[in-house]
Amino acid sequence: MDKPAFLITLDTEGDNLWRNRSGKVTTHNVRFLPRFQSLCEKYGFKPTWLTNFEMASDPAYVEFGRDLLARGQGEIGMHLHAWYSPPDYALTDDDWRYQPYLIEYPEDVLREKVAFMTDLLETAFQQKMTSHRAGRWAFNEIYARALLDHGYLVDCSVTPRVDWRTSSGAPQGKGGTDYRHFPDHAYYLDANDISKECDSGLLELPMSIEYRYGALTNQLKKVWNDIRGKKRGHSVNWLRPVGGNVAQMKQVAEQTLRRGNDYVEFMLHSSEFMPDGSPTFKNEADIERLYDDLEQLFSWLQSRTQGMTLTEYALLKRDRQPS
Repeated sequence: MDKPAFLITLDTEGDNLWRNRSGKVTTHNVRFLPRFQSLCEKYGFKPTWLTNFEMASDPAYVEFGRDLLARGQGEIGMHLHAWYSPPDYALTDDDWRYQPYLIEYPEDVLREKVAFMTDLLETAFQQKMTSHRAGRWAFNEIYARALLDHGYLVDCSVTPRVDWRTSSGAPQGKGGTDYRHFPDHAYYLDANDISKECDSGLLELPMSIEYRYGALTNQLKKVWNDIRGKKRGHSVNWLRPVGGNVAQMKQVAEQTLRRGNDYVEFMLHSSEFMPDGSPTFKNEADIERLYDDLEQLFSWLQSRTQGMTLTEYALLKRDRQPS
């Protein structure tokens, strides 16, 4: 490719799920998505909207998605929050409280939920689903094989350098996935060990995440956290806005490309475009500052990268594989 790809990934889900433990999901954030889509198109970027159950069931979102697909200005992919995505299955005595990971469910239930969401999205958008991100970043070999069985081409659930085991799901579970020793570049994953590479199959596109400090400082901080009893991994920066972090995002992109990667991957949640849709952007002033940051980042990346959806990147990668 002429330039590295800029992959914009959006976890497209209900309003402020961070604080929602009631079981009543709203999708008001749909009204705020066209502004971001327009910003992407202004700079020639194509977002991948990784879509959850409640959004795929919202007629206004379906109309929004069908329009961008018809114009070739983005992609609809799959995202799955296991605790309320059909078919229903009570894993704990209060799944809304614990929000269990899909990988904690029995294999047959996991597969039924993947099948349901895939069919729902393909029916709503009249297009094959080929891209995916796991809810709460939890992924394993059974999940990977289920995606392959449904014809998915690309996943973006891996968060290199991040250990999610201290982020609990079901009380009887072991927490999320430990990605600290996973690759930090595009690779075809081995369905028998998703941390390993193989020749073909499901393409994994790990998030753009870099260490915040140098090796020595990172190690010292980890030792200090261990002494204090704080179970944390190394400090990292993500290519995602948190308010006023444009310089950090640029640094992540530069570090990622300097290591030889041919893409950088950005993420945000759809509800973060709405005032009070997330803990990070609570009011209209926060949203305006977010868009100021996005304008700065996108204008900086425009000359350095080329916009692609996840599947466009995956197909290009596949076509360039040795025969």
